[in-house]
Amino acid sequence: MRVLLMLDWNRGRGGAEAHALHLRDGLRAAGDDVRLLVSSVGSAGDGQADYIAYGTESRAAQTLLQIANPHAIATVRRAVADFRPDVVWVNMFALQLSPAAIFALGSVPKVLFVSDYKIICPLSHKLLPDDTRCTLPAGRNCLHSGCTSFPHWLRDQFRYGLICRAVRACQSVLTCSQWVTDELAANGIPSRPLLLPVRPPPGNFRRNPAPTPTLLFLGRLDREKGVDLLLRAFAQVARQLPHARLRIAGQGPERQPLEQLSAVLAIAPQVDFLGWCDPDQLEPEYARAWAMAAPSIWAEPLGLVAVEAIVRGTPAIVPDQGGLTETVTPGESGWHFRTNDEASLAQCLLLALSAPFAVSPATISAAVARYDVAAHVNSLRIHFQEIIRTDTLHPCVPPA
Repeated sequence: MRVLLMLDWNRGRGGAEAHALHLRDGLRAAGDDVRLLVSSVGSAGDGQADYIAYGTESRAAQTLLQIANPHAIATVRRAVADFRPDVVWVNMFALQLSPAAIFALGSVPKVLFVSDYKIICPLSHKLLPDDTRCTLPAGRNCLHSGCTSFPHWLRDQFRYGLICRAVRACQSVLTCSQWVTDELAANGIPSRPLLLPVRPPPGNFRRNPAPTPTLLFLGRLDREKGVDLLLRAFAQVARQLPHARLRIAGQGPERQPLEQLSAVLAIAPQVDFLGWCDPDQLEPEYARAWAMAAPSIWAEPLGLVAVEAIVRGTPAIVPDQGGLTETVTPGESGWHFRTNDEASLAQCLLLALSAPFAVSPATISAAVARYDVAAHVNSLRIHFQEIIRTDTLHPCVPPA
């Protein structure tokens, strides 16, 4: 098969970008011809993209480009004409490539993979201004709840009309979790979940918990990740476990305020801000951690960071909303706490740091098999072949 992978590829490579590389490499290993089309905002597919469309983080320019990015339209048309893909896998497109880029694919069979809330939430995180979860459909509710200004809301009326049309233009919609499938269904979009792969531990990995209670956080330092909540909960635990340590691996706009908060809470000597770490640097962090905490105040669409911990034998502490609940079984692979509840999180931290807890070999083996890269790629290949075989509009002709 000739498969075109298409996504925004935002700055600061996250789960969606890592998944695209897993998928590309897996499809190529299976004998497929695969090319990658991304926006120019991030690392351009870590310098490996075959087609790069102009993108920008300028708010003023995005006002129009998020509706129709002419650079993305031209790049997509060129990719279709040059490569003539049998099927296109589309992930994030609303921030940079724009919904118009989907239409530029013409009649090529399209599989949309949804790993965030952007197509149903202008802010993409489904959080209200008071940090509670939004359960209402987008539209006038976004304006009345104070989530968007009137000019933003007015622009989005047309933009989200195009996004809805772009979604309907796809032959199939897959999601990263049952949670996201249910959220889309509540907004009138049928889909089905597909398990994502995770990076397995290297062959020489051995879990070796630190001699003192050690907690690990991995992720971007954004407001919705809840690291401030984690610091406050950890401060409660530190009064009972004064030798406990919290290691924070990640970078983002909230780093300086979080460092200041740790000083205010009088836990700065017990908190290590590690900055961004590459995968090899994270292996010893997983090995020494007594537990990994994902304190997100939003309903994470999935949160593969918990699975990455579990397949290494490290239990995970996650909120009781979102896709993270599907990856952690309380008592077997970690704990659930009430979302955005400091006392509930502190209770779970105290349980995790009072005595070392190891995920059982059977649970690890089941997680490794469940989130296997090869199995994921094979499932998608079968799905692609079904889409190609049943799509009556194929073969495609590049749009005029």
